[in-house]
Amino acid sequence: MDFPVSFTEKMKTILGDEYDDFLKGYDRTRHYGLRVNRTKLSTEQFEKMCTYELEPVPWIDNAFEYEDSVSPAKHPYYFAGMYYLQEPSAMTPANLLPVEPGDRVLDICAAPGGKATELGAKLNHTGLLVANDISNSRAKALLKNIELFGIPNVLVTSEPPEKLGEKFPVFFDKILIDAPCSGEGMFRKNPGMMKDWEIYGPKHYSELQRSIVPHAIRMLKPGGMLLYSTCTFSPEENEGTVKFMLDLDSDLEILEIPNRYEGFSPGRPELIEGGTEDLKKCVRIWPHKMNGEGHFIALLHKKNKGEAVIKKEKPRKEKALPVLLEDFMKDCSYPVNGSDIEIQEDRVYLMPEGIKGIKGLRFLRSGLLLGTLTKDRFEPSQAFAMVLKKDQYQAVIDFSSLDHRVIRYLKGETIDVDDLPLKRQKGWQLVCVDGYPLGWGKLVNGSLRNKYLPGWRWQS
Repeated sequence: MDFPVSFTEKMKTILGDEYDDFLKGYDRTRHYGLRVNRTKLSTEQFEKMCTYELEPVPWIDNAFEYEDSVSPAKHPYYFAGMYYLQEPSAMTPANLLPVEPGDRVLDICAAPGGKATELGAKLNHTGLLVANDISNSRAKALLKNIELFGIPNVLVTSEPPEKLGEKFPVFFDKILIDAPCSGEGMFRKNPGMMKDWEIYGPKHYSELQRSIVPHAIRMLKPGGMLLYSTCTFSPEENEGTVKFMLDLDSDLEILEIPNRYEGFSPGRPELIEGGTEDLKKCVRIWPHKMNGEGHFIALLHKKNKGEAVIKKEKPRKEKALPVLLEDFMKDCSYPVNGSDIEIQEDRVYLMPEGIKGIKGLRFLRSGLLLGTLTKDRFEPSQAFAMVLKKDQYQAVIDFSSLDHRVIRYLKGETIDVDDLPLKRQKGWQLVCVDGYPLGWGKLVNGSLRNKYLPGWRWQS
């Protein structure tokens, strides 16, 4: 590759005798990865269903590599939210942040959602995920991926970090900062980033990172953990920004990465001014040492010096479901409590715990959009379909992935289903592929009227 001269000179200084191996790494085939959505199925189940060859990613227990000739994004399983496509080293931050069910979790720079979807899957429909991106257009892609993955307990916001810091002081158990960076680890995947690197460079991005991290630290509870990551090799943006955080808050400490993979390289404190030995606990992923494009990771802990004063949310008042929603839910076993319902105009949301009174933010989504109320019926949403399991709705049309009608459904076409065994002959149907929901359809006279969300449709 034709790297900028200043980049090659810097990398020679950082890598020394390893520099030639680093360059040779770019001659190897690129690595393509997918991460299984464990809220829908296990890795073992996916392996049995998959029709192409997979190679496990050794340091990510729910991830696989696949050949460039394969097109997983053009398979119905992708549209069922069964996996996310992501470069292997980029999977590492969300994998290493030890999220537990019930946690309050923030992904502060979340678009397009590769890391947020894994954090949400770890929560497994409990706790709260706040997924934020300052860019509204990028946040829209983030929202789609979160809903495709079937994550209900979410707030998707598009705000600057300082605004979030005002609304969520000492609020989160776990925070991920996958920081905007100079992207040196992305040069092979996206060579156009080299021009951006020459225009802005590490200095610009290190300053941007240091404008973000104080607000994230403010939002972290005592005893909580913060994972900082970049996809660059630059010491200013990596060890330098971690040192900035440690200097900013004396209650922060770097933790050893649990289950450290043998290919992980330690942090390099000698590359920055005033670097200390504990920076070696950070992880560097080098493309010549592992099957990944490159990443930097640091796991920090906020010492538990006195408990934070967290206002407990008052129990929500019990209330009945809207009549039309209640009628629809007679066929659905997904737990919906009237106390957790919020209606905004005609849209019905199921709200997660812990967010009462949080206003004044630009939300793309607050909670799970169940659907819309019209004069005489409730119409379920695409997001609701993706949260459900096949056995949670009584009327199901389950296509084989080999049935040509699956693609026709994903393209938005009306489909003839006269030949299929149907539990009922009219009304809403949960459409599945090999047992995994894709969306809704409405059965009328043996034909399935397509309700698949237009913005998600299969593009030929």
